[in-house]
Amino acid sequence: MNIGGASKKSGVSQRMIRHYEGIGLIPVPPRRESGYRDYGEDDVHRLRFIANARDLGFGIEEIRTLLALWSDRERSSADVKRLALQQAEALGEKMKAIEAMRSTLIHLAKGCHGDSRPDCPIIDALAAKLN
Repeated sequence: MNIGGASKKSGVSQRMIRHYEGIGLIPVPPRRESGYRDYGEDDVHRLRFIANARDLGFGIEEIRTLLALWSDRERSSADVKRLALQQAEALGEKMKAIEAMRSTLIHLAKGCHGDSRPDCPIIDALAAKLN
């Protein structure tokens, strides 16, 4: 199938498919005589794997590791579990940071009159962070 078909079947955009080829997450498929890339079901399966890992917040290098583990039938599930728990921990830290940002914004918004006056503690706080 061409890149459009692979995109439709995998749910990964054509642009991202080309990117994943460029960085070696998926092998560059053979080309037809017409010059179009010729993707197979294995490519689509790999693209779905990558998309699922991205949806869980894994970065490119972690996905590279997961792909290697996926293809290694001699792998230890402990290695996969370790990566999953590391990602869960990283997501927890991001959640804390996002909650702190949210709390700050709510606090700043409560101090703002939100009327037609130009003075605004939100702008003042942002300006103070820059100095």
